[in-house]
Amino acid sequence: MKAKDIMTKEILSVEKDIPVYEAVQIMNKNNIGSVVVMNAIKDPLGIFTERDLLRRVVAKDLDPKTTKIEQVMTKGLVCAQANDDAKVLLEAMFENNFRHLPVLEGRALVGILSLKDFYSVFLKKG
Repeated sequence: MKAKDIMTKEILSVEKDIPVYEAVQIMNKNNIGSVVVMNAIKDPLGIFTERDLLRRVVAKDLDPKTTKIEQVMTKGLVCAQANDDAKVLLEAMFENNFRHLPVLEGRALVGILSLKDFYSVFLKKG
């Protein structure tokens, strides 16, 4: 099984200069735990997750309406390729404590893998 076989293809992304508040509203409205942060030419720069909100905004008492997403996103983005083996990716997510992993095809963002995607596969086959 490959990443492309189980990833979520509907990707919600935000630009790096929006306030945290707007990103959280998008996440809440769509019942998702992360958004990919993109630059103007649609290259992924980072990811903003619920964990980032908790640790980098709330815990530091930053104002989500004035703090830009770029200031608090997870940088050094780790991505998978669409044809990567899903089991290997799950092991890497576990070892590195990731819950969300953007999926690229070449340089283009084509999906995102979350632990929920893996749960869905295991529960269907279980």
